[in-house]
Amino acid sequence: MTNEEVLDEFRAARALLEGHFILSSGLRSSRYLQCARVLMDPARAERLATALAAKIPASIRDLVEVVVSPAMGGVIIGHEMGRALRRPAMFVERPTGTFELRRGFSLEPGTKVLLVEDVVTTGLSSREAIAAVERAGGKVVGAAALVDRSNGTADLGVEFTPLIRLDVPTYAPEALPPELQALPAVKPGSRAA
Repeated sequence: MTNEEVLDEFRAARALLEGHFILSSGLRSSRYLQCARVLMDPARAERLATALAAKIPASIRDLVEVVVSPAMGGVIIGHEMGRALRRPAMFVERPTGTFELRRGFSLEPGTKVLLVEDVVTTGLSSREAIAAVERAGGKVVGAAALVDRSNGTADLGVEFTPLIRLDVPTYAPEALPPELQALPAVKPGSRAA
């Protein structure tokens, strides 16, 4: 799937938004990819996950025993990646502010895990989810996401494969350009800034 084909999927789902957005990281942006919207169509979610699975280097893909994703945003793409890779899929969540496996999910010591996200901006959520997997006994052998918004700068500590890199500038709240200052800020994500 080419970058334009991926963006066409977001456009068709009306999931490529323009305005003034507060990202989960607290940074601000003029564009937002609403992954929940693009993934609400099961056929589209399957196409995107299949394309992402095909992009992961075989040296990593062949090691993966389990797919883990962070709740909320990563649950659907994580499940679809499990389907594409024919591996179990589970998720970590933050009942008390720190990611952990719950709901009967567990990992045998040394289980090789692929961490899957919807969007990576700074990599903070991914690093927190990786730490949770490690506390649970797993070993993250790679990470993947539908979208890398970090301009290639996110360091997750493992090889990271995005389906698409979206080079959209982000800004600290105190350093907004005039065009964003003029627009009301909207918080479309699931995590408090």
